[in-house]
Amino acid sequence: MNPRCIRLVILSVSGLLAISAPLNALAQRRQIRQPRPAAAKPRIQTTPSASEGKTKMSSQQTPFGKTADGVEVNLYTLTNAKGAVLKMTNFGAIVVSLEVPDCNGKLANVNMGFAKLNGFLGKNPYFGATVGRYCNRIAGGKFTLDGKPSTLATNDNGKNHLHGGNVGFNKVVWNAEPFENQSGVGLKFTYLSKDGEEGYPGNLKVTAVYTLTNDNELAVEFTATTDKATPVNLTNHCYWNLAGAGSGTIRNHELTINADKYLPVDAGLIPTGDVANVAGTPLDFTKPAKIGARLDQIKADPVGYDHCFVLRGEAGKMRLAAKVKDPTSGRVMEIHSTQPALQFYSGNFLDGKPENNGYQQYDGFCLETQHYPDSPNHADFPNTILRPGETFHEKTVHKFSAE
Repeated sequence: MNPRCIRLVILSVSGLLAISAPLNALAQRRQIRQPRPAAAKPRIQTTPSASEGKTKMSSQQTPFGKTADGVEVNLYTLTNAKGAVLKMTNFGAIVVSLEVPDCNGKLANVNMGFAKLNGFLGKNPYFGATVGRYCNRIAGGKFTLDGKPSTLATNDNGKNHLHGGNVGFNKVVWNAEPFENQSGVGLKFTYLSKDGEEGYPGNLKVTAVYTLTNDNELAVEFTATTDKATPVNLTNHCYWNLAGAGSGTIRNHELTINADKYLPVDAGLIPTGDVANVAGTPLDFTKPAKIGARLDQIKADPVGYDHCFVLRGEAGKMRLAAKVKDPTSGRVMEIHSTQPALQFYSGNFLDGKPENNGYQQYDGFCLETQHYPDSPNHADFPNTILRPGETFHEKTVHKFSAE
């Protein structure tokens, strides 16, 4: 190539370099000003706001039938932000069903009961019910208060008073108000138990608040006031099977009860007045144990657990009462309560009859937080007498999870 051509090529290359330099700088400035590409947005993790959580919750009211007296009864279906579903009726303030997830996220109803109102109207073992004015037993249906004797219905084989009498709180229609807040969705039940009802003195105003929280908790809170001194002992009577209602025996459920002592009972399941240690007995659940591991060692007719445990810790303050795990589904239920005691019942009287909705013995269990049975007849038991100007207040929380 001649020298002139070489010179032209050099000039051309130099010119191109001179032009390209500012163009590259301009492109870089434009690139800096461009927004982030859309693909980068999913990397940003956000927490749903309270308002977003609310849109997932729901409350639905539908007709559930009528009582024998023609009173209309409703069914309330509550769904929390995680998809758990609680169904209740204002007849007896009863938990009809509760659907919670297993270790694979699959929902199942873990509360035993009836799908239709008729089952609850007839004789049944208090499936899911709110129980009062006095849950559990009062010996002979009698007690003396401030020097005045009172006689209650003896609806427990004609011998003792059980769960409020012939028409306890499980057999009346409550007023129900659905509500929704940041913690979850629920129902506020109210009922006036009139002076003399089932033999009890005083007009007792009762409130029972059931909340299905967005943490998959079923919280139950009771309050009551009276215009005359009266015994009060309120509880919920759900029958649980964490593998799913109707799935069979609960013998393999692993149970822990936070109690070192229990109340020995006589043949009629009335406390003797003693407080005994669980250590060395089939009632020792201070460490996880299968419900069926020592069940057959219980000397009772029918065989099984139906005992009141004295909970550790200070009554009136929330603390762990019990923990249950079903190894098949992985579902876990923790119970925390302010109540002083816990009645553990292993479904001994279930016999497959229609009044038990076909459930067989040991198909479900109850863990009822409450005061001691027959307390009005035992001065050394924790007080259950509510007086004018005082407020009865107890709370229990069932927390569901899966492992």
